[in-house]
Order: sequence, then structure tokens, then C-alpha cells
Amino acid sequence: MSLSVKNLSFSYGARPVLQDVSFQAHAGEVLSVLGPNGAGKSTLFRCMLGLLTPTAGETQIDGQDVAGMKASQLSRLIAYIPQSHNPVFNFTVLDMVLMGTTAQLGRFSAPGKAQRAQAEAALAQLGITHLRDRGYCHISGGERQLVLIARAMAQQAKILVMDEPSASLDFGNRLQVMETVGELARRGYAIIQSTHDPEQAYQYSHRILALNQGQVVAYGTPEETMNDALISQLYGVPVIGFHLMDDKARVFLPVNETKTKESQI
Repeated sequence: MSLSVKNLSFSYGARPVLQDVSFQAHAGEVLSVLGPNGAGKSTLFRCMLGLLTPTAGETQIDGQDVAGMKASQLSRLIAYIPQSHNPVFNFTVLDMVLMGTTAQLGRFSAPGKAQRAQAEAALAQLGITHLRDRGYCHISGGERQLVLIARAMAQQAKILVMDEPSASLDFGNRLQVMETVGELARRGYAIIQSTHDPEQAYQYSHRILALNQGQVVAYGTPEETMNDALISQLYGVPVIGFHLMDDKARVFLPVNETKTKESQI
């Protein structure tokens, strides 16, 4: 399964937000959308999910235009995982994951044995079955993010759209969530995530889409796209990049910090 965005543009009134954006996301791959605040990442996701109507261009899933799909049909193909979620009620973890199965039910139907089995399987695949009876509001931020991923898996959509899945998490939880994202790609999911972290994008992505002021400034593999000039262009900070340990560990240092480190050696 693949998702294609073709020449997509969007404006809020007379203010353009996205201009001629094109890319593809394929099964078995992680695509990271990288860019500063205001680059258009969230608007792009809303257009992809059919929540906003683009002023030009289209989003296709396996060649079919998202704009022509009903919400129930689209929800079987693509799932959205927000950065954070604070429900009014303290649902159990199992109930939160069960909510992902509602796309399979009629308007007045309740989840049954089949849906419960899907939810249980999603929890097991992520190794969080021990949380099933805990209150969602009483678990850690990293655990909540895994629960939201499990909910998307229970939805049985094969395209996952993640809004900064590791933001606001501590180092350990960030690694756990990103390793989970990588494992889902290896299982055949097509994953599109937004991120502000160029090092994370370099390490975990198969492809990178860099946005700045609503335009694509780079698109390709991490090796093709990630360099000092791109990071400086996106974030307005001169940097010097270098590799650590192996080809998938890259750190970008501000130039002033680099000079300070050199002076201490």
C-alpha cells in the first residue's frame, strides 16, 4: 500500500500555506516530514487525512483520490496518531485501544469479541498487555504514545500518520517509541511522521521530506538530503554535521558550540 501526494497546495484565504508539494510514502518505510514551526507540516497532514480540501493537487492511496472516499472507507486505510491526547474520562488502556475498531462497526454497534481480540493483539504486539486495565490518564507519556499506536494498529489501517510521536518524551521513552515505529515499518506499515529532530529523522527514516515556508526544499533518502546547508536553511542556525559510531548516527552542532569544543581540546 502506498500514499502519493501530487502537486498539493493549500491556502487560508489569500495566505498560501502549502505550495506544489509532492512525495510518496511506501509500505515498509518511514517517511519523516522535517521542518520548523510554521512550515506547513500540520496543514499537510490535515489535507492528507481529508480534513482540509486543498486548493490544488490531491492525495491518493493506491491510486484512489482521498477526496472521493467516505470517512468510513478512509479510516480503514489510514490512521492518525496525535502528539498527545487527554481524554475527559479516564478510560482503561484496553478501552482506548478498542476505540480504534469503531471504523469496522455500524453506527449503533458496539465492539464485540472480534474487536476485543484485535485490541488485545495490538497490545501484545507492542509489549504493553500489562497496561490493559490501567487508567489511560495514570500512565506515563511514553506509555500513552504506545497506546495511541496500538489504537491505530487495532484500526487495521496500513498507513500510519504520526504527529511528532516522540515529542515531549524523555530520552528512554523517545528511543522506545522510535524503535517501535521502525519495527512497524519492518512489518509492512507505511509510516509518515512529522518531527523537529534532524538527528532522529536521519537515524530512523527511509526518506525525508523537508518543508520550509510551505515548499519542498529537499526530498530523498537521509544520505541524499541531510547536510549542514539544509539544516541551516530550515532552522536558521549555522551548523557543522558529523557522524558518530556508524552511518546512522549523525549529530548537527551549532558552529559556535563546535568552536567552543575545539578550543577545549
